[in-house]
Amino acid sequence: MWLFNSSIGRKVVMSVTGMALILFLTFHMSMNVVALFSEDGYNMICEMLGANWYAVAATAGLAALAVAHIFYAFVLTAQNRKARGESKYAVTDKPAKVEWASQNMLVLGIIVLVGLCLHLYDFWAKMMLQELIGGDTMYATDGAYWIRHTFSDPIHVVIYLIWLVALWFHLTHGFWSALQTVGWNGKTWFCRWKIISIVYSTLLFAGFAIVVLYFACCGMCGSCC
Repeated sequence: MWLFNSSIGRKVVMSVTGMALILFLTFHMSMNVVALFSEDGYNMICEMLGANWYAVAATAGLAALAVAHIFYAFVLTAQNRKARGESKYAVTDKPAKVEWASQNMLVLGIIVLVGLCLHLYDFWAKMMLQELIGGDTMYATDGAYWIRHTFSDPIHVVIYLIWLVALWFHLTHGFWSALQTVGWNGKTWFCRWKIISIVYSTLLFAGFAIVVLYFACCGMCGSCC
């Protein structure tokens, strides 16, 4: 099937899965921001999602999207390197108009992947997974507790901020590139999509980062938050 066997098809898969993951990030960021105003409200959302069948199905779907996106990222990178052949060893000047993020998408993607694994360990493994396996469920729906606990550690705060910066760079290029791949690349909208990508990625970054920094400050100030 051309969608999986051709270079263009693989790029389409990358683009569609990437856009779906951006939508999830938008939901996740919006959900996290609730914790800034009401920890009880945030916990209500966590309890609603919990280990219900629809939440488990959505998690499995997200995992499939993430695996497909990562897999095709490596496939396309290997394919591009193979196409360059020996020229990849030549010393050349980097084109001035090529974005830094575009040249380092694989490295940024690896950082994002490592951060995702840490995030799954810090939250998913201690919440939904515990409900699924019947483990320690005392804090399974107390997401606010895990946010406070995680970001009371300065090392975690630094790691998460590095992850979010890498995610920002990854999205600023990946957002408009995905739209271009699926055909929304008209001359008029090309520059507009780039600007929209930067603005949207910045809003996502800010939403996640504010939560990290807010609870980090709470951890340093004790019970003032």
